[in-house]
Amino acid sequence: MSAARGPELTRIDGTPVRVLVVYDEVNIAELLRMALRYEGWDVEVAHTGTKAVAAARKFDPDAIVLDMMLPDFDGMEVLRKLRADADDVPVLFLTARDAVEDRVAGLTAGGDDYVTKPFALEEVVARLRALMRRAGAQQTADHSVLAVGDLILDEDSHDVSRAGSPISLTATEFELLRYLMRNPKRVLSKAQILDRVWNYDFGGQANVVELYISYLRKKVDAGREPMIHTMRGAGYVLKPVEG
Repeated sequence: MSAARGPELTRIDGTPVRVLVVYDEVNIAELLRMALRYEGWDVEVAHTGTKAVAAARKFDPDAIVLDMMLPDFDGMEVLRKLRADADDVPVLFLTARDAVEDRVAGLTAGGDDYVTKPFALEEVVARLRALMRRAGAQQTADHSVLAVGDLILDEDSHDVSRAGSPISLTATEFELLRYLMRNPKRVLSKAQILDRVWNYDFGGQANVVELYISYLRKKVDAGREPMIHTMRGAGYVLKPVEG
């Protein structure tokens, strides 16, 4: 861990990226945790496959470091379970197996990269950085333009367009859309939206969120495949149009 830290990576909303470490040896898991926290990342650790699956559902990681050999079931089975819930999260395998067929099997099953043991912490960090950059994590100096599908928002100029057509928004509509676009495919509750967009609790006036969502829909989704969806009892989610 003596190497200098690289440029800080963040989620698209500016918060630290999240990494789940799945390793049964407590001492090594702790070393990995320390190395990744040194990068400024949020880290959770699980020592079994069962706990890894539960942790992934709760923690919503941006990347997973996954040991192939676990006490309850192997990394391949953990990966299958993880992919059933989140098929796009990057997974870095740690494996003592150096046979080519084992590496290929892991990658074919949905792993994104692997590091063989014994490994250097710096290599694990470097591989994770590469995986998360490809998956959309932002370097702190470069996240002024948000893009979800064909919807583009420039945080500096406040220009917004969809499929190349400009969209004119009020200041509040812009802040609401920016919050949705910083959290694509994530269901956001009315309370979360009120807190982040209006900065205080409206109490019984949560219908202001419904009102502004309707304004946004008329401008962003009008005459197009909808991107803004209502999840009954849960909130709202912005998703790119499939296909």
